[in-house]
Amino acid sequence: MKIGGVYSFKHGREIIERDFAAELAQVQEIIESVDGSLHRTKVSREKTMPGRKLYKPSSLNQAFSRAFEVRQWQKYKVLCDYPTEFYTEDYTPSTHVRGAYREMDFVKNRVGVEVQFGKYAFMVYNVCAKMTIFHRQGVIDAGIEIVPLKELANEMSTGVSCFEQFVWDLEHRGVADIDIPVLILGITV
Repeated sequence: MKIGGVYSFKHGREIIERDFAAELAQVQEIIESVDGSLHRTKVSREKTMPGRKLYKPSSLNQAFSRAFEVRQWQKYKVLCDYPTEFYTEDYTPSTHVRGAYREMDFVKNRVGVEVQFGKYAFMVYNVCAKMTIFHRQGVIDAGIEIVPLKELANEMSTGVSCFEQFVWDLEHRGVADIDIPVLILGITV
């Protein structure tokens, strides 16, 4: 696969190139090592494209996971101890939530990476919530979000978001004090 789009959120590109050049080089190497053509295996059952062969997000995710793990990038989980003091007086939960967690796809040397071939809301959540949480937990200082370019998203199931939409929304949202530097990479086959 190849990088076809680069967006710097809160100076993400500049900070990652300056402070995390080795990690960025590995991420670029990983992207180039994934042969996207091997993952065009899903036969569509959707009304708008019946029988059409599409790229399968779960297969792409597995390929990226293998490539990151070979290079010693680790998944990182933070257990969630959900607060109960905000329940109303007349509410008693029937069960206690145990084992809930948040997970970063890959972490190495204080850089967090998320690979997202899903719906738009997950892209926004990764950059505007999850990466902030992992930063506040002392796990990462900066992030890299890998997402499909529009041309690749068009060759997946409907509902998969794309780099172009994500960048447009971040540009119009602006940057908040709690945001961290994130480099967003748009990829294609």
